[in-house]
Amino acid sequence: MTDTEFHQLVDKVMNKIEEQLDQYDGNNDIDCETHGGIMTLTFENDSKIIINRQEPLHQIWLATRSGGYHFNYKTDNWYCTCSNKNFIQILAYAISEQSGEPFSLDL
Repeated sequence: MTDTEFHQLVDKVMNKIEEQLDQYDGNNDIDCETHGGIMTLTFENDSKIIINRQEPLHQIWLATRSGGYHFNYKTDNWYCTCSNKNFIQILAYAISEQSGEPFSLDL
């Protein structure tokens, strides 16, 4: 994968996340900010989720209250380097956990 392809894939994921958070109609506010390739989700309880692109490794890194994860792109999706779980599943679980409400992502 080239750097350009990597950035296109990550931009697509981050844009979809932002779109779905904009449509979120739960009782708790989730603020989403992106600066310099880093997306920060801030919850009413002041907890945060950080999604960061790691260009040299062509990975997405995810930091949540419950832990940190690294993801590689393979077979049309991002998978955790340790558990092989899907990025979207882990992110949706973390958002649900930190917001205190059920949350699902459809990417």
